[in-house]
Amino acid sequence: MTDLATFCAALPKAELHLHIEGSLEPELMVALAKRNKVAIPFATVEDVRAAYRFTDLQSFLDIYYAGAAVLRTAEDFHDLAAAYFDRAAADGVVHAEIFFDPQTHTHRGIPFGLVMEGLTAAIDGARTKHGMSVYLIMSYLRHLSEEDAFATLREAEPWLDRFVGVGLDSSEVGNPPARFARVFAASRERGLRLCCHAGEEGPPAYVWEALDALGVDRIDHGNRALEDPALVARLARDATTLTVCPLSNVALRNVARLEDHPIDRMLGVGLRATIHSDDPAYFGGYIAENYRATAQARGLTRAQLVTLARNSLLGSFLPAPELVRHLAALDAFAA
Repeated sequence: MTDLATFCAALPKAELHLHIEGSLEPELMVALAKRNKVAIPFATVEDVRAAYRFTDLQSFLDIYYAGAAVLRTAEDFHDLAAAYFDRAAADGVVHAEIFFDPQTHTHRGIPFGLVMEGLTAAIDGARTKHGMSVYLIMSYLRHLSEEDAFATLREAEPWLDRFVGVGLDSSEVGNPPARFARVFAASRERGLRLCCHAGEEGPPAYVWEALDALGVDRIDHGNRALEDPALVARLARDATTLTVCPLSNVALRNVARLEDHPIDRMLGVGLRATIHSDDPAYFGGYIAENYRATAQARGLTRAQLVTLARNSLLGSFLPAPELVRHLAALDAFAA
């Protein structure tokens, strides 16, 4: 019998909730700081790891944005993404839809095109090296204004063919989705798919807003939807995908312990729940570790793990022929 860790790593799956800046491992952070002569408040890799202790979303974001300061060149963005794709391939990821935060970089003087040059080169490399398909999702930062988001959309115009959608992330509480209704409508008009972080720290009302004010295709996180039975019924009826991140939830104190995580409850009430790694360099594990640790903590069956993997493929933005091919491979694996 295959052990749990091996099974979770071999399971063909899609990763739909991964912030590429959040895959910046301490070793790479220190190396890039040296390469680019950027001062960071850490002398060693061990100092960086010691700082990865968070009390809430904002305490994480503070160090997340500080760490991004070492990313200066197209080569940096390429190396960051290529390292993630190597790890994802080892974890059984056959398709990835990754977030990037252009405002994090343009606000410190890094050109939008430079970020895209590095990321797209790594994406092309992942296809060649691993046979992995990768879609980019451009996230707007919700602690900034909608006008700033519109400016970012304008900067993105020359690159629209290289990403599949837009998202909304950063500090959730006090920044409701409806503030960004116009820029999401403009993004939809350009043929982009829509995602939104909602119901992580924010209330169920934010999930309703993401659905009704933004018209999203997918909800990122969504844990707190469970507090609203009418919302649960709607999400289940519409087969709306929730991209859940268990190790992140524990690291940011949204769930006290992994043993308390509601992932199996989500499946039980008919939600299309999935498992992903969010910001794995900061939260202690890439996607296979999220599957393994959650399965062990919650006693998930292999059938439930296969369902989570199937949900990730169904929740992707893949065209039908590719989706059918991946589902067939998953069925063969499960059999």
